Amino acid sequence: MSDVYIAGIDMIKFGKYPDKTPADLGGEAVLMALDDAGLTIHDVQAVYASNLMMANAAMGQQIMQRVGKTGVPVTNVTNACASGATAFRDGWIAIKAGLYDVVLAVGTEQVPKGLLGGPSKPGTLNTEGVFGSGTMPAVFAEAGMAHTAKYGTTFEQFAKVAVKNHHHSTMNPKAMLQNETPLEAVMGSEMIAYPLTKFMCSVNTDGAAAAILVSEKKARELGMGRMVKVRASALASDPYEPRHPSLFDPNSPTRLAVKTAYEMAGLGPDDLDLIELHDCFATAEILHYENLGLCADGEAGRLIDEGVTALGGKLPVNVSGGLLSKGHPIGATGIANLYELALHLRGEAGARQVEGARIGLAHVLGFGTSTAIHVLEKA
Repeated sequence: MSDVYIAGIDMIKFGKYPDKTPADLGGEAVLMALDDAGLTIHDVQAVYASNLMMANAAMGQQIMQRVGKTGVPVTNVTNACASGATAFRDGWIAIKAGLYDVVLAVGTEQVPKGLLGGPSKPGTLNTEGVFGSGTMPAVFAEAGMAHTAKYGTTFEQFAKVAVKNHHHSTMNPKAMLQNETPLEAVMGSEMIAYPLTKFMCSVNTDGAAAAILVSEKKARELGMGRMVKVRASALASDPYEPRHPSLFDPNSPTRLAVKTAYEMAGLGPDDLDLIELHDCFATAEILHYENLGLCADGEAGRLIDEGVTALGGKLPVNVSGGLLSKGHPIGATGIANLYELALHLRGEAGARQVEGARIGLAHVLGFGTSTAIHVLEKA
């Protein structure tokens, strides 16, 4: 089986685009990724497109109408917040299988204002084990409180995640928010669901990102200078477990997927130079330090207190600003995380560059539940 490389990858600046459609945004990202790879749409042999809010709208075909319809196979993917990473993985699988030498993965979304989550119809929420609302802030607030109950994690430690990621975003021109938020401002902002204040919740935004994946044969033909190797790709859903205090389980799927990814890559957490993980809420980042094996269970608070995961620390996490600042256009998020890793592995991240970065890990979690993990390596 061929190794798979990222030849081109890019994202638009995340923000609000009321005068454009998700397909318009996706088309922009595709053209940017093609330019980055030095290819055209005529070189692409298959397309994998992700979108959640308009999952029944043949989004991939709509995007191809913007950039050039060539008759290639188009597969539309929806997998909650893991949609973009799943589209990327499907393209990776297709090249691994020997079907294609060049594929396009693209994710796009326009996320409305307001709280996401909760039952789709009145009376359909399973109340077994539920401590409150099914909206996403409440779900991750409860997950954080479960961690606090077990390990003593504090409100201040959760808030420090937001301080860190908002600081990182000031160095990312493509982030929706680029503002410093001191600890007092984070802790004092509007309470959404304790311990999550407004500044500890990810931003509903519009955005798109795209990647051009190629076989090793094609990579060598194009030149290996800026290639990024996909060292591992893993996807997991939640296993059966007795119901626990969290409404959904944000932990087990991530632990399953990262175990597979580490084994596939022949690496462990000590080999990583940077991570982009799914900080949809500040509590989630704390949980995922432990889920990804960055520390023992119960020690995540220490990592944030000691600055281990800040830019300049031993293992920087979410130097893009994360979902908290960069934004979370659901269908695009998974590919945008990979874009951030690729920038650092190529040495092109500017002021936020992680020096000497060679190995990066990208993580997304979609409730339902699905977790995708990718490990990238400088070629």
